[in-house]
Amino acid sequence: MSDEKSFHMTSDEFRRHGHAVVDWIADYRDRIESFPVLSQVKPGEVRAALPASAPLHGEPFAALLKDVEKIILPGVTHWQSPNFFAYFPSNNSAPSILGDLLSSGLGVQGMLWSTSPACTELETHVLDWLVPMLGLPEKFLSSSTGGGVMQDTASSAVLCALLAGRERATSFTSNEKGCDGRLIAYASTQTHSSLEKAAMITGIGRTNLRLIEVDKDFAMRPAALARQIETDKSAGLIPCFVCATVGTTSSNAIDPVPQIGRICRQHNLWLHVDAAMSGTAALCPEFRHIHNGVELVDSYCFNPHKWMFTNFDCNCFWVADRKALIRTLSIQPEYLRNQATESGAVIDYRDWHIQLGRRFRALKLWFVIRHYGVEGLQYHIHRHVQLARQFADWVKNDDRFKLAAPVPLNLVCFRHKGGDAVNQTIMECLNHSGDLYLTHTKLDGKLTLRLCVGQTNTQERHVERAWRRIREEAEKAAGLA
Repeated sequence: MSDEKSFHMTSDEFRRHGHAVVDWIADYRDRIESFPVLSQVKPGEVRAALPASAPLHGEPFAALLKDVEKIILPGVTHWQSPNFFAYFPSNNSAPSILGDLLSSGLGVQGMLWSTSPACTELETHVLDWLVPMLGLPEKFLSSSTGGGVMQDTASSAVLCALLAGRERATSFTSNEKGCDGRLIAYASTQTHSSLEKAAMITGIGRTNLRLIEVDKDFAMRPAALARQIETDKSAGLIPCFVCATVGTTSSNAIDPVPQIGRICRQHNLWLHVDAAMSGTAALCPEFRHIHNGVELVDSYCFNPHKWMFTNFDCNCFWVADRKALIRTLSIQPEYLRNQATESGAVIDYRDWHIQLGRRFRALKLWFVIRHYGVEGLQYHIHRHVQLARQFADWVKNDDRFKLAAPVPLNLVCFRHKGGDAVNQTIMECLNHSGDLYLTHTKLDGKLTLRLCVGQTNTQERHVERAWRRIREEAEKAAGLA
């Protein structure tokens, strides 16, 4: 019999503490509306409450949970609050949390099929499920020439797409020799900043990223794109990639993918569609028009972690030609060689993204789809869009405010007619109050407030209260102006 001491948590302790954590999460979800949405702590306040050095001896688990309540919770901005209307949502749900817990418990590293076959095969299957659920083209199915993979975020997806477009344009030589400064990529002035970072990382360079002008609705102008491509080709440059956006961050603008797709086909450019939040809307047939033209694209992504009740991080990325992506990203060191890979009968997802290691993300998305069913998902997405449109009607019918952009889905961009200072004051007062959380953008050079309806538990009463508080702060701000 060994006298060796173990510092590990026993199964009984884990079971008891695990129940305590689940109870804490359930209670947190029940009382979340009692907290200010935007954290009210000052810079450095959380760290000041923590010990200067790590504990020498282990502490009771109850002490950990106590400090979560006392120190951590005040420093949390409550993204899961139904009064969170800022940015885009990063929502979750009970089945997703439980799926993520199960993934953590299994603790698999799914870099190869052989390192956990279920990790790979469930992922492939769930991504195949989503193709008809979203009305995407069949070329994205694993049974066709393409297929899907889970990335962490849309930023990683666009980076992989740009790498594949770079390699295809150079006949796969830039991986070997580097870029020569002639490769050109294109996006609109409203495209997410992740494309600028991708241009830096891929060696294409920021100055070789062309930002194309947008129309009155903030969508890319295809004619301007075509002119810029011709100009660059005439100068001896090599256009290789275009990113179109279905639902821009600032205003939810939807780029005209059919026209952009035809231009890309004409010039043999890789076309990627970033539908990070808005892609989820296509679960509802009445919103599926946002995917018009996607049959022309080379890659597409959306984030279930934004508006599909799946906790961060979870991006779904599809390609029409998986061979091009795999050839771009595959390396084969001896220590990863195995019989299943050599047979060619399996997918090794390590060849589909930047990192080698990968966790079992598919479990939480599988749990979400099976818990809600397509019907349940459609119900909540449809309801969120209804609430956003109701809010937009209130804005239109108030002489003090105006809409700043169209409202195709669940984001309302609006401003007080009193000018930038009034809008800034309204937003700051609302956020400091803790009653709700809004963020802003600039459209046509003017500060614009954004209200996005997409948090899992947001209901009509929350949107009504938000509008009431906005009008209250507007009266105060106008009086100070």
